Amino acid sequence: MAFFDRAITGQLVSRVTNDTESVKALYVQVLFVMLNSGIVVLGALLAMAWLDWRLMLVVLLLIPAMALIVWGYQRWSAPSVAQARELRSQINAQLAESINGMSVLQASNAEGRFSERFIATNGQQYRARLSELSANARLLRPALDLLNVVLLVVVIARFGQRPPAGLEIGVLYAFVGYIARVVEPLIQITLQFSQLQQAVVAAARVNALLQEPRQAPGRGEASISHGAVSFDHVSFGYQPGHPILHDLQLAIPAGKFYGIVGHTGSGKSTLLSLLLRFYAPQQGSIRLDGIALDEIGDDAFRAGIGLVPQEPFLLAASARENIDMGRGLSQQDIEAAARAAGVHELILALEHGYDTDMGESGTRLSSGQKQLIAIARALAGRPQILLLDEATSHIDSETEQRVQQTLTALRGQITLISIAHRLSTIRDADRIIVLNHGQIAETGNHDQLMAIEHGIYQRLYQLQQLQSSQAEA
Repeated sequence: MAFFDRAITGQLVSRVTNDTESVKALYVQVLFVMLNSGIVVLGALLAMAWLDWRLMLVVLLLIPAMALIVWGYQRWSAPSVAQARELRSQINAQLAESINGMSVLQASNAEGRFSERFIATNGQQYRARLSELSANARLLRPALDLLNVVLLVVVIARFGQRPPAGLEIGVLYAFVGYIARVVEPLIQITLQFSQLQQAVVAAARVNALLQEPRQAPGRGEASISHGAVSFDHVSFGYQPGHPILHDLQLAIPAGKFYGIVGHTGSGKSTLLSLLLRFYAPQQGSIRLDGIALDEIGDDAFRAGIGLVPQEPFLLAASARENIDMGRGLSQQDIEAAARAAGVHELILALEHGYDTDMGESGTRLSSGQKQLIAIARALAGRPQILLLDEATSHIDSETEQRVQQTLTALRGQITLISIAHRLSTIRDADRIIVLNHGQIAETGNHDQLMAIEHGIYQRLYQLQQLQSSQAEA
């Protein structure tokens, strides 16, 4: 997950599509032409050596001359090829960004500014490609054609210096023919160096992606049985020297409902990321049912924890597929999860029920409906721990009540940990943890925290109540 924090989607897509296509061309085109042409050149040189080895040595001088031209071409074109590849990735990234944020661009009248930015990047890529093509035009075919003419002149001149008794017109005629057989394949080989240069740069970019370290898998065979969670002196920071969580100690019994609140940047989402094993704590340990996270196998870990993110992700697929997510669940299990999430009746009201296509990113549904689908997806796996990352921050009050009813029905069955922006969602939690600058500042149930004079939770709750009153007025 640390990689995706800094990666840009459009650039990743460019590496996976454009760069890999260039690498493929290396194998299906470049190597084929080089091998085929190399065999032709070798055969022609052997035939010339059989006719006249001295003249063959003159022809052989073409190869180091060609190597010198290729070396000059690589020195000239390599920076342009690398720059063109990078700018192509930026173009894809800007296109993806603009298309995804089209509504925001139009609403803020930013189409012109983003269009100018795209034109500037496109112009830079055009100039880089022009520089690369200029190197091709000056150093590849024209230079080799010149070498071909020079070689013919040298061969004929050397042949003409022989005494009349040693002249064999048939040998000269054969050599002229063989020179064409040698030069044309060498030209074809040289022309492939343009594609080869692009493939080398593309391969380096793809290799950099492949060399990104993978998240260490769970090395044990343990599984989550009850859902008890404990943080033991956990400290973590995304950057060295800038810790987000400081010596955090927290124990959540199995089957309890815990809410986590705090100001922006207090470490709420970071706590969930550590619990989801997206990152590893730099100090301390996290345990589930007394077992360290890295001792739980991946399949058992992901099956035992369900996540409802703040921004629900929906496939461009049916409601059934969005809840199932490729797990092969039965229709009965899918419907049971939808009922538990309070979205079963909504799905049945669609034109094709559970087979109704949700559209790209669930465009056919409201934010609240998408969130309920996300809750059903999490519950369909029957997890022992359910994590909600501000799951009600973008939904209306009616949908929020449905979510609260769902959480109330699940209490005691699974462990619930909810990061809440709307404090009304976790008002009935067994315990509420208030984070402040990566440390636990307050803890207790709603009534206990409201009794703390000038406490953080009290101020947050009163502020939200005031905002709600003003909105109603």
